[in-house]
Amino acid sequence: MPAALNRNLLADQAADQLRRRLQTGEWGVGTKLPGETTLAAELGVGRSTIREALRMLAGQGMLRPRQGAGVFVERTEPAADGWEAVLQRGAIVAVVEARAAIEIEAARLAAVRATDDDVAAMRRALDQRAAAADAPDREFVEADTAVHRAIVTAAHNPVLSELFETFVPRVADAMVDMIGLLGLRDRDCAPNADEHSTLVDAIAAGDVEEAARIARAHLEAMAADLGR
Repeated sequence: MPAALNRNLLADQAADQLRRRLQTGEWGVGTKLPGETTLAAELGVGRSTIREALRMLAGQGMLRPRQGAGVFVERTEPAADGWEAVLQRGAIVAVVEARAAIEIEAARLAAVRATDDDVAAMRRALDQRAAAADAPDREFVEADTAVHRAIVTAAHNPVLSELFETFVPRVADAMVDMIGLLGLRDRDCAPNADEHSTLVDAIAAGDVEEAARIARAHLEAMAADLGR
């Protein structure tokens, strides 16, 4: 426990230093922060400590990570509801973890069991997801969910399908919240489109390991974006 405690204290201290720099206007709203390596060198800590400090500040509404672009200043003072955002992120991570338990195995089974009709259904769902690129978040999430539903259906396991359908309302709410928290559609109206397409391709090709790998990587990336 001492090692974990020390890491937490370092992250708290690093977050305090970065917060003061934000409050003094060193980085204005909309500015991209230096990379983790640069900040770690400036503060004399490890990258993992900087990463945790950035997550803390993001949870307070001061920073916003943008996938593939970096971390940007959202505000120079903590949001009044910062801790609500932290709790919301934790709830979404729990949903992502539960999705992994269902969807990675479903992708693996679908690569073995999918019929031509199943593959056709998955490709139709991909097309509908692409068509929803400019739709409101809730509508886009429903189209995204349809792709995952088609994959679970292609696994031909009634228990997995039942679990998925029971879980869908919770998943939809969490994904809408995640889009809002992380601004996932600010720059990309249909995020992760390539990942979804390559996953369906792997299933259609009967590549069990690749299908499972893509499904796992997709969900792990979600958890990472949420600051887990």
